[in-house]
Amino acid sequence: MSPAHNPHATEPPDSALLSLFGAPRMQGYLDACGGDPAAALDLYRWNARISGAFWETLGHLEVVLRNVLAGRLAARHAATGRVGSWLDDTAGELDKRARRDIATARQRVRAKGKVADEGQTLTELGFGFWRFLLAKRYATTLWPDLAGGFPAAPDRARTTVEQPVTRLHEFRNRLAHHERVWNQPLKARHHDVLTLLGYIDEDLVDWVTAGCRISTVLADCPIERPHP
Repeated sequence: MSPAHNPHATEPPDSALLSLFGAPRMQGYLDACGGDPAAALDLYRWNARISGAFWETLGHLEVVLRNVLAGRLAARHAATGRVGSWLDDTAGELDKRARRDIATARQRVRAKGKVADEGQTLTELGFGFWRFLLAKRYATTLWPDLAGGFPAAPDRARTTVEQPVTRLHEFRNRLAHHERVWNQPLKARHHDVLTLLGYIDEDLVDWVTAGCRISTVLADCPIERPHP
């Protein structure tokens, strides 16, 4: 593009890039880097790298957690002699949020021209759906059966599983919206992931860790972060 058509042509290159990413978005990076545009862009790039590293590892946890909880609920449904799928909620145990999520997931499956069976529907349910199945409202109904999905947990307390899942769900939302995470307690979130995987299967931790980039990227942060 010629200078006559480029609104950023008269700005220093780094400042022009900051403008393209959006001044409000980049202000936090500038503040952390003493107003240095080049340093702010380096931090922005690193934020994207650590976000990508977390997406990979969180993805493993999300799939495993979904399968574990769905498997426990399917077994529970079968043990009661109920027909159909546990997603049908014939006993009316799920709350309005969960039923709405299931209905939306089935609509998405049908919109793709597929049959909204249990397997297809499960793939369309977000992390938030599984998080809220661990909520206090299900402490005496679903949790006693769901607890068996975490055989290596130190106890059968619902909050032992719910609390790290809640923190990771909130953190995942930051990642999904491309927000700043460099200023978050990243080592603690990494620990949450590995802790939950370990509750499910201790060998799973070794497998996920072998391909995880989080620790390597964390060590390469261009600034001193406010959290470890």
